[in-house]
Parts: sequence; structure tokens; C-alpha cells
Amino acid sequence: MNTTPNADRLHIGIFGCRNSGKSALINALTSQDLAIVSSFPGTTADPVSKAMEILPIGPVVITDTAGYDDVGELGSLRTKKTYQSLEKTHLAILATDASEGFKPQDKEFILRLKEQKMPLIGVINKTDLNPDPDTSLFKEQGIDFVLTSALNKTGIDELKSLIIKHSKSVKEEKSIVEGLVSGGDTAVLVTPIDSSAPKGRLILPQQQTIRAILDKDAIAVTVKETELEAALKALKEPPAVVITDSQAFKIVSEITPESIPLTSFSILFARYKGELKPFLKGLEALKTLKPEDTVLISEGCTHHRQCNDIGTVKIPKLLNNAFGFTPKLAFTSGGEFPEDLSEYALVIHCGGCMLNSAEVKSRIKRAEDSSCPITNYGMFIAHCTGILERALKPLGVF
Repeated sequence: MNTTPNADRLHIGIFGCRNSGKSALINALTSQDLAIVSSFPGTTADPVSKAMEILPIGPVVITDTAGYDDVGELGSLRTKKTYQSLEKTHLAILATDASEGFKPQDKEFILRLKEQKMPLIGVINKTDLNPDPDTSLFKEQGIDFVLTSALNKTGIDELKSLIIKHSKSVKEEKSIVEGLVSGGDTAVLVTPIDSSAPKGRLILPQQQTIRAILDKDAIAVTVKETELEAALKALKEPPAVVITDSQAFKIVSEITPESIPLTSFSILFARYKGELKPFLKGLEALKTLKPEDTVLISEGCTHHRQCNDIGTVKIPKLLNNAFGFTPKLAFTSGGEFPEDLSEYALVIHCGGCMLNSAEVKSRIKRAEDSSCPITNYGMFIAHCTGILERALKPLGVF
């Protein structure tokens, strides 16, 4: 459980006004002094996360955030960080102070989450100061809530029970290879080993796809593109699917017979973490792309850039080869992603293996809200190499 990537964990965020006891709650939930607790409002400046396990849910990440009622220039920055945490949250906990009652910002937050259709649990904390607090807002809004005292550790087990209850509505059990393999099938994975490959190991999407195949009681055969032809000939029966790194799409497509389904890790992760249709629609922007347009190339991780990096080198080359020019380019990585995307003609996003599904879907929605087309590395490369239909057909798109 401790080695489960954060992107595959259920993300639980604790939100509320300053000094509502959010930090004390996360310490009580994790049984650790993870967050600094103080009676001085605004102690928590940046979101603080802790990976842990809650049975029977399994691995989760719990995040403590700054109060959304913070004031001043620095306070507005803290509040911005708090709302950014919402983008990767699957289940939210709203903490209020029993001694102070509900505040206008609490109701605004509830309405915002209802609009986003995000599951929400209410907590009235500090009942050691007021054992008979106002509960009207949670009752009016139909929100499950619990009375707690993080100081006395009361109500914490009840809070965990509510977390378990509401996690059932958000915990996704779909597989990366859903619909592609079943028990006894063979899947061939093509993993080029070049300068960008990490020394001594496979990259995360490849590792996770192998695990997903094994979970289906299927057989994973992993080769470099230079050994693919020999591997296919060595198999007694054709594989159920060939899954390749998008960078090797062209050569793998030429080697793999048309009768064998072919797709890529990046496209599988587009389906697993987000949605295929918005990424497919985003490719339409390529028809009208102009030299003066700006294309945003976005990575979900912050890996060290290599000399032949896919985002900063290979995709720009593909753009130039496809159109005879390279549009203006902008780059982001990790948690950096613009609020307003209206200045961009297109966003080309990575597979998102380091982002959870909530964050990928949030980025897709942000692009849609800005009327900015967005697509995915794998789908863009498949389009440029002329095999988009073939790469999406195994997933039921064509």
C-alpha cells in the first residue's frame, strides 16, 4: 500500500475557514503530528498531504488546506492554493468551528461543490468548546456530518466511517486494459529504451499497464521495438493487443499486422484518467493551426528534460513536419497549468500518469471553459503518423 502511486489513491481534502481545526483533524485522522496546530488563524500556508491507508478503502491521500476565508495579498494566494487542491480531490471534508458556527464562506463552498457534483462530508469540530453546536446548514443542504473534537479525539472513528461510506461513490475500479485482454490472453508491450528512459527501470505507465494485465490473469510480453517482429513470430497465437510507447507508433504500426489491435500507453491513460472524446475533438484544431498561434505542451510530471525529450523536442518536430512550420510554443509541467487557456490555439497534454483522474478531468474542463481545444500526446502522435483510427479502434471509438 505504501508504494501505491499517489495518482492511484483516493484523494481526500479537508477544507474550511481559518482556525476551524483542519490541521488538528488531519493529525487525528493520521494519528501523526503531520500539520502544525496553532490557535493563530492562518497557520497552514500551503496544502499538506499525507499518504496513508484507510481500511477497507485502501490507499488514500489526505490533504490539509489553508482557510478559504484568508485575507490580504498573501491570504488570496493561500486561498488560490486551497481551491487548486480541489482539482485533485475526489472526496471533500468541510470543517467548521463549533464555537463560532457557520460562516458565509461555508455555504459558498457547499454550493460550489454541489455544482461540481463532488461528494462532501461535514464536520463540526471543537465540540469540546461547544457540545451543542448549530447544525442547521448541513441539515438544510442534506450533507452527512459528524461532531468531533480533534483535541479529545472524539468523533474521529465516526468520521472515518463516513469517509468509507462516501468513498464508494467515487472509488474507480476500472482497469487500464479494460476490454482489451482477459484471462489467458497475451498482450505485447513495446517499450523503447532510449536516452529518455529511466536508468534500470521502466516508466510508470509501462509498469502500471503490466500490473493491469497481470490483474486480468493475462500474459504480458515486453520487448523493445527492435525485437517486436521476432517476438510476434515467436508467439504461437497472435496477441490480443499490442501496446506501444507513442514515440514508436510508426515503426510498430509497420511491423504489427493489421489484424492485431494496436494502441499506445498514452491513449490508454487518456481513457483511464480522463476522457477520449474531448482529446479526439481537440485534434480538429490542427486543421486551422497558423504560425502565429500558440500551442501549450503540458507535462503532468517534472522529470529532468533529456536531449530528445518528447514534449520539448519530439512533439515540436512533429508539428513542424506536419505543417511546414512550428507555431509559438509554451510549456508547463507538474502542478503548473494555466487558469485561463483562451490565449492558446491548442493544448497537447501528456498521458497524465502522475496526475489522478480528478485532476486530468479538471484540466479538460478548464480547457472547455476557455474554449481551448485539448488533446493527448498519444492521440496527437497517432494523428501525425496517420494511424489514429487504428490506435483508437481497440477502444471502441471508431
